[in-house]
Amino acid sequence: MSRTTPGPEQQVRRIGRRTFDFSRQIAVMAVINRTPDSFYDAGVTYELDRAVTAGLRAAEQGADWIDIGGVPFGRGPAVSVHEEIDRVVPVVEAVAAESDVVISVDTYRAEVARAAVQAGAAVVNDTSGLGDPEMAQVVAASGAHVVITHSVGPPREEKPAARFDDVVTEVRDFLEVRMRRAIDAGVPAERIILDPGHDLDKNTLHSLELTRRLDEMVGLGAPVLAAVSNKDFIGEVLDRPKQERGAGSVAAMVACVLAGARIVRMHDVVAAVDAARMTEAILGWRTPVRLEHNTHPTHNV
Repeated sequence: MSRTTPGPEQQVRRIGRRTFDFSRQIAVMAVINRTPDSFYDAGVTYELDRAVTAGLRAAEQGADWIDIGGVPFGRGPAVSVHEEIDRVVPVVEAVAAESDVVISVDTYRAEVARAAVQAGAAVVNDTSGLGDPEMAQVVAASGAHVVITHSVGPPREEKPAARFDDVVTEVRDFLEVRMRRAIDAGVPAERIILDPGHDLDKNTLHSLELTRRLDEMVGLGAPVLAAVSNKDFIGEVLDRPKQERGAGSVAAMVACVLAGARIVRMHDVVAAVDAARMTEAILGWRTPVRLEHNTHPTHNV
């Protein structure tokens, strides 16, 4: 697969019930974890009603996209396929019934992906990068988009220390191979999104290098998703606990956008939306909501 810079026709995507022009638009993805052991919120939205309320609130706050997960990526107790479906499908159904926000399901299991798409999800966010041998076929048959994420080995398992000769080259090559796997299975190229997987089986130096060289992933031709919010590489750079990484998360998000990311997965929706819209305005993609300052001869600085 040749590496290309995406042209204008590749930048406009109809995802679920919304259309995005990634040549001049940043999509903010909110995070809804229906898990008792989630990385950041530690089970705050584990109860069904809380998860649904949080999803609808995120949409009201300006999120373009809601990512619903039932199993964290990191190591922990096993969760059956049946339990994962029971966690995510009711949330997908409830949010889809009330909002046109894009809904993705964060899963590495083809069976869960199939059930979630049938319930109303428009995207499968696969942190294993099509590790399930049936995932590509399920996505192809469903009509959904797929986020192909780089990680090493199955989620939920203990991994050895991260080792890469050149993390960016190896991540890019992995994503290119998995893109080809998806396309060969019948997934149209215009339904593929790429995520380099910040912190997933990588250390802080790896995640910083991926951020600096994110344009090399953008060059593969698919929209790039940056999932940097509150991650450990931010905590280690700033020496901040999870609940104090907000400013660092926004800084990392904007750095990724300037390097070409067009979808950002963030916990603090209000801050992320404001940062995204301000960045769009600075880049000349968005006009201000109002123009009053120094627009009248009697106004002073």
